[in-house]
Amino acid sequence: MTDSEETIFSLCRSCLHTFEGKGHCPACKKTRIISHAELLDLSIAHIDCDAFYASVEKRDNPEYATKPLIIGGSSNRGVVSTACYIARMSGVRSAMPIYKAKKLCPDALFVSPRMKRYGEVGRQIREKMKELTPLVEPLSIDEAFLDLTGTEKLHGAKPAVLLAKFANEIEKEIGITVSVGLAPNKFLAKLASDMDKPRGFTVIGDSEKEELLGKLPITAIYGIGKQSAKNLAKDGFTHICQLQEQSQSSLARRYGETGMRLYNLSRGLDNRKVQPQSGAKSVSAERTLSRDLADYPSLEEKLWDISETVSSDLKRKELAGSTVTLKLKTSMHRIITRSRTLDAPTQMAGTIFEVSQSLLKPLIDGTPYRLIGIGMSHFRPLIEADQPDLIEPERTKRTNAERAMDKLKGKFGTAAISKGRNFQSATSSQQKKSTKKS
Repeated sequence: MTDSEETIFSLCRSCLHTFEGKGHCPACKKTRIISHAELLDLSIAHIDCDAFYASVEKRDNPEYATKPLIIGGSSNRGVVSTACYIARMSGVRSAMPIYKAKKLCPDALFVSPRMKRYGEVGRQIREKMKELTPLVEPLSIDEAFLDLTGTEKLHGAKPAVLLAKFANEIEKEIGITVSVGLAPNKFLAKLASDMDKPRGFTVIGDSEKEELLGKLPITAIYGIGKQSAKNLAKDGFTHICQLQEQSQSSLARRYGETGMRLYNLSRGLDNRKVQPQSGAKSVSAERTLSRDLADYPSLEEKLWDISETVSSDLKRKELAGSTVTLKLKTSMHRIITRSRTLDAPTQMAGTIFEVSQSLLKPLIDGTPYRLIGIGMSHFRPLIEADQPDLIEPERTKRTNAERAMDKLKGKFGTAAISKGRNFQSATSSQQKKSTKKS
């Protein structure tokens, strides 16, 4: 080996033996090997359960094991919550309308979600994570960041070995498979965990991060959704390599704070810490309706009121949540919940309302509801929340407008000012009353 060649370290995922070089495991002769020059130096991980809801259903119902399984019920108006990997081979994806999933995979089994059950299994896995390190930052029911820095002295093993052992134990003891990403920071760790699903274990090191990122589309950067990608494409940015060609100052002039973020993430730089949950775990509000409601406009009106209540509570407590959960209770007292994890935390009523709308719309199928609520959880540092976004300037304008109204409310009282939506809602209600009287 020459001085310029790196030493490659390998880990056998079967027997957990570590060795120099590549190839079969010298201890057990098996081939399920992870090899990387930085394998034994990295300590930031992202763990993501594979097709979690579908995996739980297949575990609990062995007759589903070899069949394409879609979680989301059978109503054509619904959307796919999760699809197993067999169904995904037909093109089925999360958030896809059920009617479209049926066309793509006509032989699939459709099962309604059992959120209580998924929560139980998720908590089991979370407790196993906490046995590795107290620095566990949940992103949702089935994924979390872990910081294993300094755990070698406690456990007598490198973080990579601990993670491989964890994945084996979860599969054996709980019956769910997970994928692991190991990297120098959170952004790269999450990117890595998505690269080799299911049962994957991917390592991204410092030495290769820029070259690897340069090959990816711009949507690989968290927070760049469809609209942001369209706006960036108009400026000639479709792949991360094009951002890497830009100077920090040019991106900052063009996109402000967002430009600084793009500059850093396009180069694999991310200084966010893994933040374990502490104190309050959620902030929520709900309304029991005076009469059952089944139509979207009426429920949307309640949704805005609840979004403002939750937002106000978050601001008062100086919290910002990254997971929005919509709660509905039917006239038959069945509870339905839907959640979405955001790329960045928020405490803004407008953002909470927008996400809640997207969760509510697929559930409008004629079912009458007697209660509606919103919860925010998985809190993150305020400095990460509601940053200016010059790629989507309208969102930034709405956020600035809401902050301006908050200042006026603080000075003159909550009744002094309200958004146009509130006025429209009040006017609409008054018009309905007038129509009834006439």
